[in-house]
Amino acid sequence: MAAPRVAPWTEVPRQEGRRFVVTGANSGIGFETAKALAARGACVVLAVRNRAKGKEAAARMTGDVEVRELDVSDLGSVRAFAADLGEVDVLVNNAGVLGVPFGLSPDGVELHLATNHLGHFALANLLLPRLSDRVVVVGSLSHRSGVLDLDDLDWQRRGYSPYAAYAQSKLATLLFLAELQRRLTAAGSTLRATGAHPGSSATAITAGTGNRLTTWVGSWGHGLVGMPPWKGALPILYAATLDVPGNTYVGPHRLGEMSGWPVGVGRSRSATDPDLAKALWEVSESLSGVTFPLA
Repeated sequence: MAAPRVAPWTEVPRQEGRRFVVTGANSGIGFETAKALAARGACVVLAVRNRAKGKEAAARMTGDVEVRELDVSDLGSVRAFAADLGEVDVLVNNAGVLGVPFGLSPDGVELHLATNHLGHFALANLLLPRLSDRVVVVGSLSHRSGVLDLDDLDWQRRGYSPYAAYAQSKLATLLFLAELQRRLTAAGSTLRATGAHPGSSATAITAGTGNRLTTWVGSWGHGLVGMPPWKGALPILYAATLDVPGNTYVGPHRLGEMSGWPVGVGRSRSATDPDLAKALWEVSESLSGVTFPLA
């Protein structure tokens, strides 16, 4: 069955007078997202773990770009970044790791969960009082295979699998999206939470696996059958700049959501489970020490 015809979308609206924060903006999808926003007139903060690499990335962009240091896996770094940031219109929670060997964050949290979910959970809640528009979360097709075990988030009882840990963290990301929007609505806030995933895009996200074959398959495989990073960034840009409802989730339109132009896409049943989303939120507050500030 052929994918439905969808009009190409590449024209990001002008963004003069708006300030964006993009985490993990020195490479891949984050770089392309930040580059496109700056080119359309936005002030863009590149929130990066390595300041030197961030400056190299900024040098390849045009427009108003600022580099700030942020390691989203480290809650101390998240708090320091948020404390010194000022007013922001849009936060794009993009930074992530995939398939890394078992490890714990400085706060004792499994690295996939710490980086892909918990740090971004804390960052968003810390910035909500200074946001004017929205939080954008970056999901993954892998969330569909994710199993969230709230009693074993650090894989002490289950046998550790890097890709299962990644899938769990991306399921957590989408549960955060849904629960954040529920809370914003309940609080009467005009802020919104949206999400997107890049399909299959040729980025270096598998570079940290520690396995040469896996890294090669991840980078070259996506390069052969997936989209270039600029196109993979389009769903994120769509979710970040268009007037879409809260809890909208955007991905590529072709069969399997692997490639194509941005459209609204679905989620797994687990990702739309309101009870699981509320339970994860409570655990995330406990792990991070950060609570929803608008209640």
